[in-house]
Amino acid sequence: MATPSMEDYLERIYKLIDEKGYARVSDIAEGLEVHPSSVTKMIQKLDKDNYLVYEKYRGLILTSKGKKMGKRLVDRHHLLEEFLTMIGVQEENIYKDVEGIEHHLSWDSITCIETLLEYFRRDPDRAAELLRIRSELDTD
Repeated sequence: MATPSMEDYLERIYKLIDEKGYARVSDIAEGLEVHPSSVTKMIQKLDKDNYLVYEKYRGLILTSKGKKMGKRLVDRHHLLEEFLTMIGVQEENIYKDVEGIEHHLSWDSITCIETLLEYFRRDPDRAAELLRIRSELDTD
């Protein structure tokens, strides 16, 4: 079972590999705002847990387990961003809020949020009504 910290690393590594084709310790450290030595320790742990294969001075590759988890974490992040946007959270708060809640929701809760988003996607008038009601509550 991945810890929240492991999830942050896997998500970052997955995104880097998707965007650049590789993930270097320095890029991971910069993205997560941690020291490179912390990255190396976590990479070794992720290697031990079969999320990736790490060869010192040669780089790392995600295993199928790591790719699957990384994609799942990136998808969860996007889903929560979309959800907060849809319910009217101010854009400048969304990233910080997602970072604050994403590790504290069960996968069951994530599935329920995904279902709710689909409900609103199927009839955009529902989403507009939700924002109208929120606007009314803000003025009270």
